[in-house]
Amino acid sequence: MLLVLLFSACGATSRRGANLEPLEAGADAYERGDYAEALRQLKPRAERGDALAQTKLGNMYYLGLGVLEDDGEAAKWFGKAADQGDPEAQVMLGTLYVLGTGVPQDYAEAARLFRMPAELGVGGAQFLLGMLYMHGTGVQEDSVVAYTWMELAVQRGSKAAREARRILSEQMTPEQIARAMAVADAWKPGRSIEGD
Repeated sequence: MLLVLLFSACGATSRRGANLEPLEAGADAYERGDYAEALRQLKPRAERGDALAQTKLGNMYYLGLGVLEDDGEAAKWFGKAADQGDPEAQVMLGTLYVLGTGVPQDYAEAARLFRMPAELGVGGAQFLLGMLYMHGTGVQEDSVVAYTWMELAVQRGSKAAREARRILSEQMTPEQIARAMAVADAWKPGRSIEGD
């Protein structure tokens, strides 16, 4: 269920252009819950390298929607899309690495995957990356960096990040919080944060 929440938090990428009808039909079927039709439409697109189709197919395998649940197959499709820079797939695959589901547990790889969409402004990725910094899991523990990522996620509407930020603030000095806020205020999408 964690992946379902992350999937919705990241939002789907809208694509327009020539020859996208099968992709749109597959995405529509997926949204309607007609997973047999979604599979029929999306799998050929995914096999030809379409990142959105790969991400949706990965989600279908992870959740067992119209196919047998298969974490390894989900990781494979998320990985293909993540390699193409699909932020949603990067968050999904990073979460699989945190959980050790379909892939060996690897927090450093999860941090690498979360960082890319976090730097683009994906709130779910910012929250997850902040959690890794908060706990020193896969990265060196750093409350200022964690707070900064949480603040950015809060700005994108994350209630979970708001709670994590509150917990962090109880362990930080006013100067550390001020530093984190200054970095968050200066941050622009497409950039990392200082110290990260």
